[in-house]
Amino acid sequence: MLYKTVEFQNVVGQKLKVVDIPVVARSHRHFFMIQARLQMFISPLYNQRQTKDCFSFRDYLKRKIKWSDFENLFHIDNRKSNDDSLIYFPSSVRNDDFPS
Repeated sequence: MLYKTVEFQNVVGQKLKVVDIPVVARSHRHFFMIQARLQMFISPLYNQRQTKDCFSFRDYLKRKIKWSDFENLFHIDNRKSNDDSLIYFPSSVRNDDFPS
C-alpha cells in the first residue's frame, strides 16, 4: 500500500506532520471514511498548540474504526510464525538429498 505524509503549520505557527495516510482510489469503499476521518483528525491539530510535532494517522484509525475495517484497509496478516510458509517448499528438497 502507498502512504502519504502531510506537513502543515497550525494557527500557533508550529510545523506539524501527519504520517501513514493511506492512498486509495476514489472508487475504493473506504475513500469517504478516510477523507472524513482525516479531516476530523487534522482539525484539532490545526486549531490548538501541540506537544508533539509528528502524528500517525494509522494509529488514530486503529483506535477509531472497527478492527475488521482496519484489517481490510491495511491488509493485516495474522500469521504468528513463519512455520506456515514451510508447507510450500517443494517435496523433492530433503536433507538426505544433500551429501554430508
